[in-house]
Amino acid sequence: MTRTIVLTGQDLTLGDVWGAAVDGASAEIAESAKERMRSARELVDSIQGEHTYGVNTGFGRFVSTRIPEEMTEELQLRLLRSHACGVGEPYPDEVVRGAMLLRANTLAKGFSGAHVETVELLVECLNRGVVPVVPARGSVGASGDLAPLAHLALPLVGEGEAVVGGERLAGSDALHSVGLAPIRLASKEGLSLVNGTQFMASMAALGIVRARRLAATADLACALSLEALQGSRTSFTPAVHRARPLKGQGDAAANVWRLLEGSAIIDSHRWCDKVQDAYALRCAPQVHGACRDLLDYVESTVGVELNSATDNPLVLLDEGEIVSAGNFHGQPLAFALDSLAMSVAELASISERRIERLVNPTLSDGLPPFLVEEGGLNSGFMILQYVAAALVSENKVYAHPASVDSIPTSAGQEDHVSMGNAAGLKALRVLDNAERTLAIELLAGAQAIEFLAPLRPGEGVQAVHDVVRSLSDRLVEDRSLSADIERVASAIRSGAVLTAAESEIGVLA
Repeated sequence: MTRTIVLTGQDLTLGDVWGAAVDGASAEIAESAKERMRSARELVDSIQGEHTYGVNTGFGRFVSTRIPEEMTEELQLRLLRSHACGVGEPYPDEVVRGAMLLRANTLAKGFSGAHVETVELLVECLNRGVVPVVPARGSVGASGDLAPLAHLALPLVGEGEAVVGGERLAGSDALHSVGLAPIRLASKEGLSLVNGTQFMASMAALGIVRARRLAATADLACALSLEALQGSRTSFTPAVHRARPLKGQGDAAANVWRLLEGSAIIDSHRWCDKVQDAYALRCAPQVHGACRDLLDYVESTVGVELNSATDNPLVLLDEGEIVSAGNFHGQPLAFALDSLAMSVAELASISERRIERLVNPTLSDGLPPFLVEEGGLNSGFMILQYVAAALVSENKVYAHPASVDSIPTSAGQEDHVSMGNAAGLKALRVLDNAERTLAIELLAGAQAIEFLAPLRPGEGVQAVHDVVRSLSDRLVEDRSLSADIERVASAIRSGAVLTAAESEIGVLA
């Protein structure tokens, strides 16, 4: 990647987060942001003698404990050390890289008082492939993601651990391996690095990109299954959806309608005596559309969060004040992440019902049992439906909201928390499961539609079939399909399946 993302604190996009976290785009801080950061730092330095949270006080319940001026730098280092107590497996690398970009962007807003050099080091770590090792458990999403962000920050001071080129190193060694050196934190800088919502926001930003691709892929899979099951196009008629003008419903219906354009399969049974299809086909626009509408809310919330100041206290330059408040609280993101999980879980749920119809000979209208010849000797797609059922059932557990929970921390000082980190971790698991479920439907649909040859599907559906076949050969004799499922799921996640369809019929809603 040669693209460079310029951080202003004002205009970061979801595409920027995906670019830096997944595609390897680099970042730099805008000069205008540096000027504002320097001004904010001057304001912090000007109040060194005043009793100010995070500058010369303890943290949490220790807010009333005054710290001598000569110990304020040591205070920041001890803050990172004490808060870096997360446990469990690390976050995926892309989540950490997304959080690094987001933390740099919020510091670039100039509401935190961090030195420009501190943020530049964070950006250079991102650009040079230094990925801090950050355990995924330990944040309650209240004062932001305290434990994860502390682990993220420790390599900046030469402590903690980071991965460089696949090798796990001590923080100082990781920096030196790419030509960087650790810094010494000034007053408030440690707090500026750990107070914020950036891990929740990273999971949400990456999650919404994946969810949008998944929602469009659900329309592709539905169209493929509809053709294979010789269903009706009429329930996707535009006039039907103008009568109930929900945006998501209309978009989903329009996508399927276009994908079926020119289908010889649809034309061949236009005058059959089947009056109505099952809900998993006929009501797909209503279900897919409701999921899309929920994702609109998620994207709106996350879009605001990407460019928000979530530190505490906030350095308010225009007012000339440093104010303690609560922008670090993760409730907006916790709700959004739970909503994302619910939306994606439902896309997988209705997909599994279409898979069942494809493989079940009592429902599939003439397709061979389990989509394979020589059934009995071959089991075909029988167990793939089991896998989809397992993934969907697991999602039902993960879709239970974390955001309605709370537990007091810091001796009651932080007496309501968001559990946004738990919501994010669940949402990522639901996305993984849903991508695999949709992959199974695409595999089953591609197999099924071939039994209807020489009749051809619509041009868009044919493109979907062809990209699936480029990733998985037709099942003639039983073989393990685990790797095939993973390849198709990866293509859903990357957008390759969607791109294949759009290259044939144009951009979908």
